[in-house]
Amino acid sequence: MQRCFQLALKGQGRVSPNPMVGAVLVHEHRIIGEGFHQQYGESHAEVNCLASVAETDKQWIASSTLYVSLEPCSHFGKTPPCADLIIRHGIPRVVISVTDPSEKVAGKGILRLRDAGIEVTTGILEREGRQINQRFFTHTLLQRPYVILKWAQSEDGYLSAKGKQSKLSNAYSDRLVHQWRHEEDAISVGYRTAMIDDPQLNCRLFPGKDPLRVIYDRDLSLPATLHLFDHRQSTIVYNLKDDRTEDKLIHHRLEAQNTLPQLLRDLAARNISSMLVEGGASWLNEFLIHDLWDEIRVIQTPVMLNDGVLAPALPNQAQLTDTITLMNDQISFYRRAETVL
Repeated sequence: MQRCFQLALKGQGRVSPNPMVGAVLVHEHRIIGEGFHQQYGESHAEVNCLASVAETDKQWIASSTLYVSLEPCSHFGKTPPCADLIIRHGIPRVVISVTDPSEKVAGKGILRLRDAGIEVTTGILEREGRQINQRFFTHTLLQRPYVILKWAQSEDGYLSAKGKQSKLSNAYSDRLVHQWRHEEDAISVGYRTAMIDDPQLNCRLFPGKDPLRVIYDRDLSLPATLHLFDHRQSTIVYNLKDDRTEDKLIHHRLEAQNTLPQLLRDLAARNISSMLVEGGASWLNEFLIHDLWDEIRVIQTPVMLNDGVLAPALPNQAQLTDTITLMNDQISFYRRAETVL
């Protein structure tokens, strides 16, 4: 099952809004096939796993055990049901880490396998299996994207000098941040960050897809000359005034109350399952105040600012899970001490 997880993670940034899934076929303690979901809309992990079996090993498929990190699907979507594929190959035993919570599956794949006489075991390394697909589970069960808050701060706890752009993180950290952008569906900054920094919010430092850009501009007062409005990648401007679409730029009007929960619900309805929030302080604090976050990543730099915009305070629920060092930058990763699911 741990190998299934390793394989599943190879699909990160490419399969959303689908989950990341890995599958391994084992015959008498020997792996004879393995695969993962590589691209949204293409073959699922089970299909790729069975296709990888060498011609000389195909005779063993009907006496093997299939390990899969998530319950096989039982419905026709962009691809046929994987449960039917497993039945058709006569695989006698299937071991699953986590049940799929989506309405279209939700135990139906397991039931179909068992009705066909297949022995099914579930709940193997279930906690790890859920962790890998926290984005999928959050999107499915909470009807909002999985939210990652990220900021870089000076050694004395400031995001920037007041009223102007401040470069804090080093080139290695910058490249890592662009990898993070590739791995998520959307990226967001607040109004002041858009005005002061004029960010592009793309993945120019890492090979991969650019995320959807998300901005909240209450009165539609941001200048049209900003990079956010260059039509080079899909962008949604949430506001209180206007609904219109022009090329890759969408303006979506929200009601005046509870704007952030509305914004997240609308993104979920657009199949956005994860979002990286890169600042500034007011926008980051909105997510913290509403308790609408799942991860926090803080880049601590050796720069001293002495004054400026204070970095957000870490919430009590933030639990340190890892720390890495890139040159002089220290990057700390936090998750909720208790999951919201």
